[in-house]
Amino acid sequence: MSAKAGVSQVLNRYTFASTLSHLRRCNTPIGRDGKIAKPRQLHNTHWGMVCPAETPEGQACGLVKNLALMAYISVGGPSAPIVEFLEEWGLENLEEYSSDMAKATKVFVNGVWQGVHRDPAELVQTIKALRRNGNIKEEVSIVRDVRERELRLFTDAGRVCRPLFVVQDQRLALKREHVEALQREDPVEEDDPPKLKWSDLVETGIIEYLDAEEEETVMICMTPEDLEMSRQFAETGTVAQESVSTTATVKASGGVNTHTWTHCEIHPSMILGICASIIPFPDHNQVSGDRVIRFFQKRS
Repeated sequence: MSAKAGVSQVLNRYTFASTLSHLRRCNTPIGRDGKIAKPRQLHNTHWGMVCPAETPEGQACGLVKNLALMAYISVGGPSAPIVEFLEEWGLENLEEYSSDMAKATKVFVNGVWQGVHRDPAELVQTIKALRRNGNIKEEVSIVRDVRERELRLFTDAGRVCRPLFVVQDQRLALKREHVEALQREDPVEEDDPPKLKWSDLVETGIIEYLDAEEEETVMICMTPEDLEMSRQFAETGTVAQESVSTTATVKASGGVNTHTWTHCEIHPSMILGICASIIPFPDHNQVSGDRVIRFFQKRS
């Protein structure tokens, strides 16, 4: 009988942040003694899902990870409603197979081949609309692989997802009135306008949860400013030049030619975990003491 160590642990109670961090820890079940580099390295699909900074030093480096601030593990749901919906929307069963079905797109639900569909683009659009309207669970993943002619749907548990703003017609679905409704106090009188909650934003299709596989099929811009810049470039063919400041954060303008944005990051700092996000100025290099003194002398 092989015994597995570390299944039950004493919850860390040094600080509130350390407790939260401990609860969001992930363990890779690989022997610590080997000097294998690949499992310890960051992968592109970790963006926004796993913190790039918060990992122990020494043997467990890169094998013990921490979830990013807004990462969410799917709890799973039944696949039967999805299969029923697909049958209503023109899914052709494998039992009625004919030679002209070879060019159709294969449809998989949780890895099980359910049938084929002739118009996958419309089907994907319909399922995404249903997910944004709250008719199907927000954690259902929709992946259309155009090259392989496959449509993969996932409703299972254990997938790491993260929220993103939805972009429609190169504009954020989030409007000023939504932000104002989020900032409202809880209604006291019956006539008071309701306060908006996070769940309302998800149910109305303003925010969408994507897993690592669906992220491969979308275009995500870093900030709403990038979205504005690409829309301005599409309309006028030029981008307004901002005044150059030596202290301003350098912004990349590589996305101006992109006119197919589908989502927008909530905030770039959401790639960090709980402990890394409380570090002051994490996006700046460390400075030596004499440079700090010179900086304050100049300011004074």
